[in-house]
Amino acid sequence: MHHDSLKNFSISIDEALHILVSVLTISLAFAIVWTGSTNFNADFLATTGLILLTVGLGFILHELAHKFVAIKYGAYARYQAWTLGLLFSIIMAFAVGFVFAAPGAVYVYGNNITREQNGKISAAGPLTNLILGLVFLAIGFLIPGLKQIAVLGASVNFFLGAFNMIPIFPMDGQKVYQWNKTIWAALMIPLVVLAFVQVL
Repeated sequence: MHHDSLKNFSISIDEALHILVSVLTISLAFAIVWTGSTNFNADFLATTGLILLTVGLGFILHELAHKFVAIKYGAYARYQAWTLGLLFSIIMAFAVGFVFAAPGAVYVYGNNITREQNGKISAAGPLTNLILGLVFLAIGFLIPGLKQIAVLGASVNFFLGAFNMIPIFPMDGQKVYQWNKTIWAALMIPLVVLAFVQVL
């Protein structure tokens, strides 16, 4: 374990731009699906602003969690946007009303990363979304005036976490499932249940 992870943690300007483009794209896709509209009026823009705040927080912390844990294990890690994923996000939001939440990924470089470490690196993102979703639910319960943003924040974080836990390549869930099926289920089940409850 590398205990100076924070000291080694840095984000280049290029990486920050990749994250920014991804956040803006995924937020627009969520806004289209959430509002059911592509009419860029004041209401749509207001909703997009709320989504940008909640999705942006969930997405950025999800990716930074991957990066932090990878660096903790002595690997080099950087976020890179996926052009095809960005296009899919917008096209599927317009065409079928579904958010394809995979606009990019943290790429991990390190020859000594074990399957267990890779599984933990991959689990860190969805776990972050689960925790954030629960925090948003608590905020909505404790501060009724923030209920709208709290429900939105919980919904998008549970969805982001559940989507990323799908056990197929190149999703996080594939690496977690290969490492430890019990931990995969322990993450996937509450994320799916909570995402479904939020939709209802």
